[in-house]
Amino acid sequence: MTVSTVFLLACIGVLSLFCQWLAWRVRMPAILFLLAGGIAAGPLLGFLNPEEVFGDLLFPVISLAVAIILFEGSLTLRYEEIRGHGKMVRNLIPVGSIVTCFIGTLAARWILDVSWEVALLFGAISIVTGPTVIAPLLRSVRPDAKLANILRWEGIIIDPVGALLAVLVFEGIVSWGQGNVFGHSLYIFGKTLAVGLMLGAVAGWLNGIALRKHLLPQYLHNAGTLTFMLGVYALSNELAHESGLLTVTVMGIWMANMKQVPIDAILEFKESLSVLLISALFIILAARVEFAAIAELGWGLVAVLALLMLVARPLSIFLSAIGTSLNWRDKLFLSWIAPRGIVAAAVSALFAFQLQNLGYESAGALVPLVFMLIIATVTLQSLTARPLAKLLKVAEPAEYGFLILGANPVARKIGVALKKLGVPVTLADTNWENVKQARMEELQVYFGNPVSEHASTHLDLTGIGNLLVISPYKHMNSLATYHFLDWFGKDSVLTLAEGDQDQKARHQTAEKIQMTRGLFGGVSYAKLASLASQGYSVKTTQLSEEFTFNDFLEKYDRQALVLFVLDHREHITPVKRMDDIKPEKDWTLVSLVPPQARKERKERDTGEAPQPAPA
Repeated sequence: MTVSTVFLLACIGVLSLFCQWLAWRVRMPAILFLLAGGIAAGPLLGFLNPEEVFGDLLFPVISLAVAIILFEGSLTLRYEEIRGHGKMVRNLIPVGSIVTCFIGTLAARWILDVSWEVALLFGAISIVTGPTVIAPLLRSVRPDAKLANILRWEGIIIDPVGALLAVLVFEGIVSWGQGNVFGHSLYIFGKTLAVGLMLGAVAGWLNGIALRKHLLPQYLHNAGTLTFMLGVYALSNELAHESGLLTVTVMGIWMANMKQVPIDAILEFKESLSVLLISALFIILAARVEFAAIAELGWGLVAVLALLMLVARPLSIFLSAIGTSLNWRDKLFLSWIAPRGIVAAAVSALFAFQLQNLGYESAGALVPLVFMLIIATVTLQSLTARPLAKLLKVAEPAEYGFLILGANPVARKIGVALKKLGVPVTLADTNWENVKQARMEELQVYFGNPVSEHASTHLDLTGIGNLLVISPYKHMNSLATYHFLDWFGKDSVLTLAEGDQDQKARHQTAEKIQMTRGLFGGVSYAKLASLASQGYSVKTTQLSEEFTFNDFLEKYDRQALVLFVLDHREHITPVKRMDDIKPEKDWTLVSLVPPQARKERKERDTGEAPQPAPA
């Protein structure tokens, strides 16, 4: 049966969306399902043949998609983040890159007998992990905060660094192949570097200035930046053959490190690109994989993968950990976690395509080798990381911490009280003034939308398993509630009651959100804000035989609002209904209390001085 090209393109879109949804449901990296879907549609069922669908446009489409991936990844590479995340991360980037590249190159050359050029390119590509595969794995495994931060920031930083290294290696291979003598090859390579570095820096500076000075309207920031980047990419390739990837990488790094350039919205735009473009790209790439090419690699493929996973990674970790505080359990866990991601797949497919056109016969082994590395690392490590973390005792204990949507005065007071009790707490808000005040109070805070793509890689949820919605932003409240209901479960997502105006609204809140209502006795955000403006404060009270719960209520004329109870097992629970509270003598209350207790008000009104305590 012959089907139209339009139908095939639509099927690619539907399949990519299904793979993204399936990954979201089972909390695994989407790349695993995208590759599986592409292999099923291509070589397995023979339904999708990218060469027939795209024809001569296949290479330009792949090339532009890789440029977008590298540009978006380089936008996350900020110099202060490299300096600010510990000695282990700073060591792991150069040391891990060199060790992995060296062992990967030698293994591919000596075991699989590919050319030195292809082996060196495989070694460079194999160092890339990436946040798109690390973040879902950390959410399901939940190692302790120290290890989670190391893996998270390694993935964020190594993504553009590894891509840049692969681009430089490829440019060296291509320039060497174009020259008959060493001097000419060196000239070609130098020209490629010069064009990539200079044009990338100039383009990044110009685009950053345009965004900073609002020379583009807000609605054109994303589309304008993307279009300008693609134009620069094409111009760079015209000036120096295949220098465009280096140019867009440098452009992204330059913009990421400019002051006061609003790139957060551009980073969030990546979420839509991932579904519409990048997801489709990996189905197309996987559909081009041939089982015969994998079979030709034989058992040598298994040996190469084993060397990278069982030798290169542990050696990188143990060398990088010299002089750090990591113990042997930490090192063993880090030695096993290094899943390869989207950049590795895209760059390998693009470069293999180009090397084959240049006459490198063994270039055909690059794609199946990299794809099998991705599948092996993502699958094995996703399935075994959690049991390994428990075995090594590096898994985070029960996720009893709280993510609070909102960093307003009420949320900050609650956050401070929880922090004093040793409860992990993170506040998230899009209001910069609220975020700034929270940081001044030494609270962990995320500036931005907690359900964005940027938050999926930068919002640290280690030790956090509950969401409290204490925010006036109705639209964001609903989005966050839906999002974290799937992550934390219906019993761990609590929201404030709707105000009177909201209750009378024509469109009532969805049933799924209604189940989360009733936090803090059913008060609304407006009520909480009103109490805070009247001088109510959040206080922690320890109950005892001498000071019971009834004594506490009488002290504040039953006007205190109990927010949390901490029982004798140190389990902290948000309060839904005041009438359901049955605290015992050794429990702790976290409450919103009026400015003065009853006794203090009586003494103030009658003019009586407080009696001194007995000696």
